[in-house]
Amino acid sequence: MKVGIIGSGTMGSGIAQVTATSGCQVKLYDTNQQALDKAKVALENILSRLVAKERIDESEKTRIQNNISYVDTLKDLSDSDITIEAIVENLEIKKKVFSELETFVSDDCIIASNTSSLSIASIAASLKKPERCIGIHFFNPAPLMKLVEVIPAIQTSKEVLEMSTKIITDWKKTVAVAKDTPGFIVNRVARPFYGEALRIYEEGIADFVTIDNSLKTIGGFRMGPFELMDFIGNDVNYTVTETVFTAFYFDPRYKPAFTQKRFAEAGYLGRKSGKGYYNYDEKGAIVVPSSKVTQSAVEESKLAQKIFDRVLVMLINEAADALFMNVASAEDIDNAMTKGVNYPKGLLAWANEKGIDWCVSKMDELYNEYHEDRYRCSPLLRRMSREDLRFFD
Repeated sequence: MKVGIIGSGTMGSGIAQVTATSGCQVKLYDTNQQALDKAKVALENILSRLVAKERIDESEKTRIQNNISYVDTLKDLSDSDITIEAIVENLEIKKKVFSELETFVSDDCIIASNTSSLSIASIAASLKKPERCIGIHFFNPAPLMKLVEVIPAIQTSKEVLEMSTKIITDWKKTVAVAKDTPGFIVNRVARPFYGEALRIYEEGIADFVTIDNSLKTIGGFRMGPFELMDFIGNDVNYTVTETVFTAFYFDPRYKPAFTQKRFAEAGYLGRKSGKGYYNYDEKGAIVVPSSKVTQSAVEESKLAQKIFDRVLVMLINEAADALFMNVASAEDIDNAMTKGVNYPKGLLAWANEKGIDWCVSKMDELYNEYHEDRYRCSPLLRRMSREDLRFFD
């Protein structure tokens, strides 16, 4: 199979590695020759590390490298069976590139976007054959993350969806099919992980360290929300939140936090700037601040549990609502969160474990306290509680 990839940044290069490893003939396109040179050097370094760790041998390294060619004109992608765009998250730029690309590729070529939140229907509308367009959203780093969200637009043909799913499965990735709605699965369902943690901080309930530790020690999350926002970049994470908030017609469930906005405005972007919610040393390691906690061990434990329960039930509620609105199947939602962002458990499976009645009760407690639409319980959870149902039964 011949694969064209548009954009040689971190994501485009990662997708090139995935497809080349699977035996595809890959052409990595960028208008910037320096970017292409940088991508080639980066791949050499990555593959050399894999050889050093005995994950692959020299012949495999050479095979992967020989499967990738680096090109600087869109016309070079003319023989592609599938093209995947991984450039800046700007709708007008993507539409312009897609419109030009279509003049070069065959009528059978699938044209895909790696966008994380933009409308696939809008992108498809730039094509004369919109039925060939689909969203194929990898997660960073693409070679390591198992999940790929596949998003058919309303214009996408059934055949293109089936072909895309098979292709990605052949690349040894887990496919989660999502409706073309803001944030798809992961960037929608994950919003409370950041948003509710920020809200807890802004209410003065706990500091960054306490909130992060609560999610890690009780929930088993690899990183706390503030660590993760610093890792992603506060500017990037805030922009995604703002985009989802706007796209959902300003639904208060997705409302951004002033704290994150101010951190982004101040240039406190996280690990990449050396300062965010935490300070970082020259190696990028967190300089953990001294604890300000003066509570007893029992009080600390109760606070941590309260924080964890609040964030978890908001995540479960969002996952349940995504299922309620037919964004994806229950299996795909849980797969998306465990394989796309490394959650320790699927949120719907977690809901079963905690109990549907517990979820409804916790959401109602929050709504009764705040009387904000942000804390409305998903109708699906309420219905399941009333009918004594469970997910996956």
